[in-house]
Amino acid sequence: MPHPPIATCWVVTDGKAGMENQCLGLAEALGVAPVIKRIKLRAPWKQLSPFLRHGLAHAFSAGGDAVTPPWPDLLIATGRASVPAALLARRASGREGGRRTFTVQIQNPVIDPSRFDLVVVPRHDTLTGANVMSTRGSLHRVTADMLKREAAAFAPAVAHLPRPYVAVLIGGSNAVYSLTPREMTVIAAQLKQLAENGASLMITPSRRTGAENLAVLQDALRGTSAYIWDGQGTNPYYGMLGLADYVIVTCDSVNMVSEACSTGKPVLVIDLPGGSDKFRRFHQAMRDDGMARPFTGKLEQWDYAPLDDMRLVADRVRRMMGIDVSANPS
Repeated sequence: MPHPPIATCWVVTDGKAGMENQCLGLAEALGVAPVIKRIKLRAPWKQLSPFLRHGLAHAFSAGGDAVTPPWPDLLIATGRASVPAALLARRASGREGGRRTFTVQIQNPVIDPSRFDLVVVPRHDTLTGANVMSTRGSLHRVTADMLKREAAAFAPAVAHLPRPYVAVLIGGSNAVYSLTPREMTVIAAQLKQLAENGASLMITPSRRTGAENLAVLQDALRGTSAYIWDGQGTNPYYGMLGLADYVIVTCDSVNMVSEACSTGKPVLVIDLPGGSDKFRRFHQAMRDDGMARPFTGKLEQWDYAPLDDMRLVADRVRRMMGIDVSANPS
């Protein structure tokens, strides 16, 4: 007999937007409105999570949200700091005689996956287990309806620009990649050439792009058919994805590439110095699946089935929770 639908859900993270959005995307795909818990750990759990798994009721700092009953039906978490909350909710809810909290940990929790009900990781992490589900990219909040809505809201800002529209998603330096003014000068020259050949650029930098890199980009594209988000107000990132005929994205973010590949539009990836085995496996898989190609300074047109990992994960959660999947189409 099918279980009742999910009545309560927590999304638990340390507050990083990119991580939180992965959890929120899954909650939205399941049709639930989650309570967002942004937690902070106390010493020694802060230093030793996820390996210290004793005394978890005392692991949380008053500087973050409380992790206390009533426990939710479903808890979706990501990041090492979130592991104590998931373990505590799963254990405590089971002891208290009600419906045990079903725990979904997104990304590699570093400890034994069997301590959670389901662990969802990108396949380039190469984690395996009976309750481990591998996705081609990272989870996110992009849906066709959302892109349509955001595109309509953003369209007036670029209505004066001619098609084709090219969304350009610029990241920045991280632990394994480097984006300096030297690389940005080359990228900006390639983008300027696209604009001079009739394309309109819709560019959104990230916090990691940096003021110096942004200045290089702005100087090179001044006077061209380019819209560059100035950092004021809400980032029109999703509106750009929705309007775009092509997407160009730097290689430093699995999230940005995954979101771009969910649109079904040609995705051209800008290579940056650096990298790691995980990133190389991810980018090669996106190319092998026909979703992305390296950016060589030119636009290319091709078709592919959009990345749709979220629907598969949501259906897996429903089945594992005993909820009728046919009654909840994703």
